[in-house]
Amino acid sequence: MDVAESPLIVLRAFTRPFSFFLSHSLGSSWKWWESEAYALNEVPLVIYHFIRRFRSTIKEKDLNPVWNESFYFNISDPSNLHYLTLEAYLYNNVKATHSRSFLGKISVTGNSFVPYSDAVVLHYPLEKRGIFSRVRGELGLKDPGLAQTQGVSAPGMSSFRSEKSQARHTFHHLPNPGQESQHQHHASAAPDTHYVSKHEADQMKSEQQPAKLVRMYSASASQPVDYALKETSPYLGGGRVVDGRVIHGDKTASTYDLVERMYFLYVRVVKARELPAMDVTGSLDPFVEARIGNYRGITKHYEKQQNPVWNQVFAFSKDRMQASVLEVVVKDKDLLKDDFVGIVRFDINEVPLRVPPDSPLAPEWYRLEDKKGEKIKGELMLAVWIGTQADEAFSDAWHSDAATPVDSSPAASAVIRSKVYHAPRLWYVRVNVIEAQDLFATEKNRFPDAYVKVQIGNQVMKTKTLQARNLNPLWNEDLLFVASEPFEDHLVISVEDRVGPGKDEILGRVILPLNSVDRRADDRMIHSRWFNLEKPVAVDVDQLKKEKFSSRIHLRVCLDGGYHVLDESTHYSSDLRPTAKQLWRPAIGVLELGILNAVGLHPMKTRDGRGTSDTYCVAKYGHKWVRTRTLVDNLCPKYNEQYTWEVFDPSTVLTVGVFDNSQLGDKDSNGHKDLKIGKVRIRISTLEAGRIYTHSYPLLVLHPAGVKKMGELHLAIRFSCTSFVNMLYTYSKPLLPKMHYVRPFNVMQLDMLRHQAVNIVAARLGRAEPPLRKEVVEYMSDVDSHLWSMRRSKANFFRLMTVFSGVFAIGKWFTDICMWKNPITTVLVHVLFLMLVCFPELILPTAFLYMFLIGVWNFRYRPRYPPHMNTKISQADLVHPDELDEEFDTFPTSRNPELVRMRYDRLRSVAGRIQTVVGDVATQGERLQALLSWRDPRATALFVTFCLIAALVMYVTPFQAVAALAGFFMMRHPRFRHRMPSAPINFFRRLPARTDSMLLLLLILFCLLTPYFPIVDISRSVVVML
Repeated sequence: MDVAESPLIVLRAFTRPFSFFLSHSLGSSWKWWESEAYALNEVPLVIYHFIRRFRSTIKEKDLNPVWNESFYFNISDPSNLHYLTLEAYLYNNVKATHSRSFLGKISVTGNSFVPYSDAVVLHYPLEKRGIFSRVRGELGLKDPGLAQTQGVSAPGMSSFRSEKSQARHTFHHLPNPGQESQHQHHASAAPDTHYVSKHEADQMKSEQQPAKLVRMYSASASQPVDYALKETSPYLGGGRVVDGRVIHGDKTASTYDLVERMYFLYVRVVKARELPAMDVTGSLDPFVEARIGNYRGITKHYEKQQNPVWNQVFAFSKDRMQASVLEVVVKDKDLLKDDFVGIVRFDINEVPLRVPPDSPLAPEWYRLEDKKGEKIKGELMLAVWIGTQADEAFSDAWHSDAATPVDSSPAASAVIRSKVYHAPRLWYVRVNVIEAQDLFATEKNRFPDAYVKVQIGNQVMKTKTLQARNLNPLWNEDLLFVASEPFEDHLVISVEDRVGPGKDEILGRVILPLNSVDRRADDRMIHSRWFNLEKPVAVDVDQLKKEKFSSRIHLRVCLDGGYHVLDESTHYSSDLRPTAKQLWRPAIGVLELGILNAVGLHPMKTRDGRGTSDTYCVAKYGHKWVRTRTLVDNLCPKYNEQYTWEVFDPSTVLTVGVFDNSQLGDKDSNGHKDLKIGKVRIRISTLEAGRIYTHSYPLLVLHPAGVKKMGELHLAIRFSCTSFVNMLYTYSKPLLPKMHYVRPFNVMQLDMLRHQAVNIVAARLGRAEPPLRKEVVEYMSDVDSHLWSMRRSKANFFRLMTVFSGVFAIGKWFTDICMWKNPITTVLVHVLFLMLVCFPELILPTAFLYMFLIGVWNFRYRPRYPPHMNTKISQADLVHPDELDEEFDTFPTSRNPELVRMRYDRLRSVAGRIQTVVGDVATQGERLQALLSWRDPRATALFVTFCLIAALVMYVTPFQAVAALAGFFMMRHPRFRHRMPSAPINFFRRLPARTDSMLLLLLILFCLLTPYFPIVDISRSVVVML
């Protein structure tokens, strides 16, 4: 028997009906095909093409041969089964010449595969190979069918059955038999006991290709292999992803094509009617329990209600199904034991498949049955279907893979659901306090020391205190706040009098609703208004009648919509649009994120004596926050959830974080704060349009003990550009809206406003259901990125050195040219310099051409993968433990005085070196100013005389000659150089600077204040600002 390997299966047999069916076992996701071949023709040979080649036996001298032979096929990728084609070729075997002649063929597509029990004998006419082929006859096949492997005798089935006995409910892949022939004669098929539908076939994916390690940076910035990015080739909903492209795409793929398609059994329990009474009093406290195998979902119960309405959805993962029957049981809530009311059963094989955009399945009334299967009183309205995570009911459903035995209360089930959040639209509130009139203090013999206090919610700001000698103080100060829509807090403005130290009295107050405040989208002037100040306490009515006037305050209040309210750092901001919607530009593309799974997560808690985690993911981009469902008690969770954002600017960053849900079970020592596992940042501008990036990102977290890998997060990302012209136009526009440049804020204001914005967003998202907790919002927004860190300071210094490394390299190269270390290169540089001097119009074209060639050369080495956290660039691999402890210290400090003294001294030494460098730079600048300032009369006189002579020489000498002489002088041979500094350098170093005018009082003051440790925090703030 000949067996040949090729992309198609070829079976050689003679004619009679051919039966082709898929056999499936509960212990494996592989499929085996069996064929029984018969023929009605005058030929002795048939060949079948599918994935492998097989040949039947030869029937000699028979025009109507009968084979009745069986064949098995190993399908490596069952999800693409309906794209494959079975081809059967008929040949005549000629013994004399040891050759064969073609007699016809047939083709059967995978769409015609049906359950084996439904397969019938069909006669296919033989097709011609060419126009002049002489083909006649028919080939009778039993229509290819799908069946179980249980009871089928086939090569490799013995090992399969042994696996089944060991792991009853675990799916495995059968080993590929390789070169072993799958040809089996006269095999008997077992009765068909289970129909494997198309959605089950799609679910049986082949194993992923091994992850390919990718280095993102150059060798100098490489990091440990365990911390590097890994490229994967997963099988997603649209097909297998290879090198950023989808191959063998699924024609039926939905919009959820960046995640592995997961199938769920959805059960919607709507309501019940006419339920029988169970108690002696004739009442009923009904609830519904939907169960399949060991998983069960329970609705809430109603007291004394025979027609309850639940409208609740349960989702059971198909991967974990342990039974083929769904039971929906109605029970009566009781103190000791719940009473059985009725049951409705469903066969999983008969449940319909629904894929959006199909309309939701209409619920139906089902008559309840007792335990014996007899109909009883009462009906239950249900809808049962099989769907994917693209179903509308996915986010609100109770999930079996997220079920927890720790806490089954409704509150616990609410905090494990997946949700999409929209952050509130933030506005800057500008309050310009101009002046006040007719203020009067409680004491008649003094003028008030007045100031204005403005408050919005928890935000409080004050103007400076004026000790004016009149009753009409003038401030003219701007106070800035952050407010969110809808405006719930009012603007409270009060004028207070500083009576004494720590004692203030309110002179008047005015309350303004933010809805009534004018809004502006540019820097146009808002009209000011006078507001009457009301008394803060109730007074007598007669006293009010006697007073003919009241105090007033002059204000200019507006909502600034021309700014972008910064709630995250501009270095990795996810949105740069202004608040006013009329200023928004059209979207340039769509960002799609598929959160696939996480592997190798570290246990974050202990449960039942073992480490575990209840993890969920949060993704933030723009105003849209998303949260996956919480997978309970799982260190390798599979989320497979996909989300979409509109992209308005390519210079934005997507942030994805992984957290441990601490809201389940008993109270923890961390105060029920969700624990941070790690996060990933992806800049949109580094993504190619239309390419799918499937990578496993290491979750690197900095702990007080050092950097630690908490696991890996598997993501699939695709950026689709909808307007290429608009995207290119965006690169010419400012990064921030216009108002940030017309009326910019200072650094202190930006820091304060950002802190207020993060608090507002955290408070608003914390009121959602399930809430997005404050620690999650702060971690995703990097609220503490502005604090002092010795490690980050070193990292920024080395980044700066890397940026200027090219300048240093050019300087070193030019020094080697001047020293004639390579005479040939030096001569060539002289020739090039002479050409540029003679033809100065070639200087700019040469520079731009050189940069063009460098860019083209670097194109082949361009990064093909999005950048990720790098421990070497972050200086996290060699950081000192004390520096990490200082970085994790609170502000103000909470460490002991001796440790704070040591860190303060270290900070003083670092600041002293910075001070020296800054002073040296200032000295050189002051020497340049001293050339013409006549601080040194003799030096200035010499320089002025030199300038006069140089002007006369340059006037009569061509510029090319002067430039050539100057260049050749600088690049002269070392024989013509002196070891001593040149005369111009000596002259410059002798010029005076202002260093001799500086006092040392500040340094003495710092030394005197050393015992007062709060100055450490002040110094940390000063260094951060520098």
